[in-house]
Amino acid sequence: MSVTTKDVAYIAELARLKFTESEQEKMTSELNMILHYIEKLNEVDTEGVEPLNTIHDQINVLRADVEHTPLSNEDALRNAPDRQDRFFKVPKVIG
Repeated sequence: MSVTTKDVAYIAELARLKFTESEQEKMTSELNMILHYIEKLNEVDTEGVEPLNTIHDQINVLRADVEHTPLSNEDALRNAPDRQDRFFKVPKVIG
């Protein structure tokens, strides 16, 4: 299977893109190279190969989701450089 400049023009029209003649030629060449590569991949024997859903074999790299006692408001604000009542006080950034 190969792509022609007519195919590229049709796809460009569907995508509402405009290509010059040289761009159409370049796009045709690039699409044909991609299709050639896919044809090579289709030749590979994948019998017995399990499909991947991740790129590594680690099961879960996140910590366990365990319920714990939350920080009190006073503990959260203990090291704050500036505070007002029970809130962090920060510089005004929006006028």
